[in-house]
This record gives sequence, C-alpha cells and structure tokens, in this order.
Amino acid sequence: MAIFEIPDIRIAGLSACVPQKTLSNHDYKWVSQKDRDQIIKTIGVETRHVAEAGQTTSDLCFQAAEQLLGELNWERSEINLLIFVSQSRDYIIPSTSTILQDRLKLNHSCMAIDINLGCSGYVYGLSVISSMMKATGIQKALLLVGDLSNVTSAYRDKSTYPLFGDAGTATALELKPGHPAMQFNLQSDGSGYEAIIIYDGGVRNLASRKSFVTKKYGEGIYRNRLQISLNGIEVFNFSLREVVPNIKTTLRHFSRELGEFDYLLFHQANRLINETLRKMLKVDPSKVPYSLREFGNTSCASIPLTMVSQIRETLQEKPQKLLLSAFGIGLSWGTVLIGTDGIVVPPLTELAPSESSPNGGDFIG
Repeated sequence: MAIFEIPDIRIAGLSACVPQKTLSNHDYKWVSQKDRDQIIKTIGVETRHVAEAGQTTSDLCFQAAEQLLGELNWERSEINLLIFVSQSRDYIIPSTSTILQDRLKLNHSCMAIDINLGCSGYVYGLSVISSMMKATGIQKALLLVGDLSNVTSAYRDKSTYPLFGDAGTATALELKPGHPAMQFNLQSDGSGYEAIIIYDGGVRNLASRKSFVTKKYGEGIYRNRLQISLNGIEVFNFSLREVVPNIKTTLRHFSRELGEFDYLLFHQANRLINETLRKMLKVDPSKVPYSLREFGNTSCASIPLTMVSQIRETLQEKPQKLLLSAFGIGLSWGTVLIGTDGIVVPPLTELAPSESSPNGGDFIG
C-alpha cells in the first residue's frame, strides 16, 4: 500500500481563480424543466463558472499564483519547484509547467513538472511536491492545480454538461523543520479507466474525421469521441466501494480519529455521491463544506477551491486539522491528513477574457 507520511512541509498559502463567465443549470434548455430540476437536485449544481474561448487552465492558475505570491511577499528567486496538475494542459507538447515557470518569472533553477491527473490530482500533487521538497531540501515550491472540463463537455450530453465547472488554484509550500507530517494513503485501479474518458485525440486513437461525428449514447446523451464520456453508475459504485475504506485505513494506520478533524474536504464529485459518503462516515454536515452549488465539479481544483471559497477565514485565523479525500478518473483515489497553522488565503478571484494569455486559441465545439 502507498501509505506514508512526509514531515516538515508546511502549506504557507492557498488561492483560487475561476472564469468570470457563469452558466445556470436552470437555463439548460436541452432537457425539460422537470429533468432540469431533477438534475440540479441530484448533482447539487446550480451555477458554474466556465472558460471563454482562449482562456486556459494555465491562465487561471497563473492569476491565482500571482495573487498568492503578492500576498506572501515571497522572492520569486526562492521558488525552485513548480508542479502543474491538470488534464487540460495548454499543448500536447511542451509541458505547461515550463510555460508557467516563465510567465511567473521564476529562475531557470526552478524545476518544472506536469502531472496528468484529474479528480485525485490535488491529493496526489501534495504527495509528490512534499516528497520532492523533503528529499531535495528545496525550501519553497508552488503546486498549481486546475482543469477546464467544459471545453470537452457536449451541450447535448445531460450526463456531463450540467456537472462540470472550470477553475485553477495555487498552493505555496515551504520546508519547515518540526511541522507536523502530511499523512497519505494513495490508491489506483486502472481496470476502470473507461468510466471517465475521452476516447480520441491521444496517441492510442489519433483524432480523425470520425472523431467529430456526434452519436447518441442514451436518452439526452449525444457526443463525439473528442468529448468526455462519463459512466455515472460505475463512478457512483466505485466511490461508495473505495472511498470510505481508504479513509478508515488511513486513520487506523496513523492512529488518528475522524472526530479530531475540523473539516472533511471531499472532491466535489456530485451531491448524491458526497452526501452518501458523509452519511456512511457519520460526519456532521457542518464539517463537510461544499462548493458544488456555485462552481460545479471542478475536477482536481475542487478541494482547494472549496477551501478558498468556503472556509477561507477559518484557515487564516487559526490552526486546522483537515482530512482531504479525492477520488475519480483513472480510477484513482486517496486521502491526506494535514494540519494548517494560519495560512495566507486571498479572496477568490475571477478571470476576465481580456486577462488571458495572448496566445490562447479557439475551443473546438
């Protein structure tokens, strides 16, 4: 089992950015009013922030990082590691992390790495960046995590279109001897890789004319092979099968109790899944913040976005014990137990189209 702990790494600050444009699921005309009401009730999403043409995940992460670095007053020359976690990178090649290293005016001595992960990406990203910092002695680092899921979601697919929102986040970490360890339990099961997938556009299935042909896959579900396919029943069953045992194993391994944590922060999959997990764990609703209603499922950005949008003041004012649980595409899932001690959390920001990188292109839709 990938159960381990990394001591001496402190989260110094956290920020998040969403596109300025919003969509309401109450206006989703593809389905009837009755179906709209049922969708909203089940997934818990009323509005979503979605990127305009030309906006990218890196634009959102860049703005979040700029705001955070400004409030931390860090010298950029001190940052020697940048990790970008996303499934919506700017280009197939080169890596987006190197582009962000340059945009943020970090030194050439800064190591820059991309990680291709979705729903579990924030927890996995914390494990990688903290491990590298501890192993190398790197003093300061940035974890940039986000996704644009709407760019690949078909309007005529009721199983995906009302669910996803777009967001980018930045987490600043520093090496601090004596800081309590982050405690991880990470798992994966690639046999379920087709539960959430885009079939074409990669090396396995290169994009072709057939990739753009829209087909019917069920009532109210039309998409092409360059758009995201989500098997809701498989994802629901996987989540209920794996998440709670993962959390309980983590707590038992590190001799911790669920009741000692101030907040349990789930990946914002959908309200039905998350509420079922909360009830299985017998956790009071006040300890399980949600960002689903205003922002939707923002993939790997959902946990840090929830922290910024829902418990920002608490994180700034006093120490907190947090349990983060992320799960989904891959299939991959994991838990991390962390402690914060009054961190810098700027207010959530919105990105206007005019503030995006000038190199942005048009969406394929």
